[in-house]
Amino acid sequence: MNFPLIMFSLLVLCGAIWLLDHFVLAPRRAKEAREPWAVEYAKSFFPVILIVFVLRSFLVEPFKIPSGPMLPTLLIGDFILVNKFTYGIRIPVINKKVMDVNSPQRGEVMVFRYPENPSLDYIKRVVGVPGDKVSYQNKRLSINGQEIKTEPDGQFNYVETGLSFVATQRLKEYIAPEHAHSILINADIPTLRLSDVKRFPFHENCVYNEAGFTCTVPPGHYFMMGDNRDSSSDSRYWGFVPDENIVG
Repeated sequence: MNFPLIMFSLLVLCGAIWLLDHFVLAPRRAKEAREPWAVEYAKSFFPVILIVFVLRSFLVEPFKIPSGPMLPTLLIGDFILVNKFTYGIRIPVINKKVMDVNSPQRGEVMVFRYPENPSLDYIKRVVGVPGDKVSYQNKRLSINGQEIKTEPDGQFNYVETGLSFVATQRLKEYIAPEHAHSILINADIPTLRLSDVKRFPFHENCVYNEAGFTCTVPPGHYFMMGDNRDSSSDSRYWGFVPDENIVG
């Protein structure tokens, strides 16, 4: 569902009815006559829809976390507010950037439109920015030839959909040296499911093997991974996220 398009359509519809009544219908109506119900609703809803549309398009947008690929950072069912302007001002509906503000940095959590189906919003962590060489071998992440520091941080257990109990190792990871975030590693799951790797744009930038992969991030794109490393469908499998797909 393209919610911004629905909001924009309702905004245009209510505004058109209001303007039509103000300039055409109202002057012809008897002074004691009541406004048609459609006009009453349009005038009532227009300012509300306008405020919501502006807030969601340019400031913040609410999301609910539906699944566990970002555990333990974001839990299933969490409600979050996403900053819409931190990565630039974009025209609503078509999502075209008209003003740069900041660029995504490694270690930041980003919401974006899924490249294979832009009607879906995904949330992952930025692991690679344009030009980076990202390598994930035997569950060890390296960027531009430098292995990312991790520290053991106990265990993390959770229940997957279908009431399947999962026990994982929790690590602190330092993609951004000044800030640590938690990731989960499941020793019982292979580093990479080669059969799940798809053909995607710039696939030739990646080399896959049984131990993992190495990818060079093309200009204007980002490499995303979930914090729940062994239960996340991310850039390892469906490729890079183009800048125009960024939500916030």
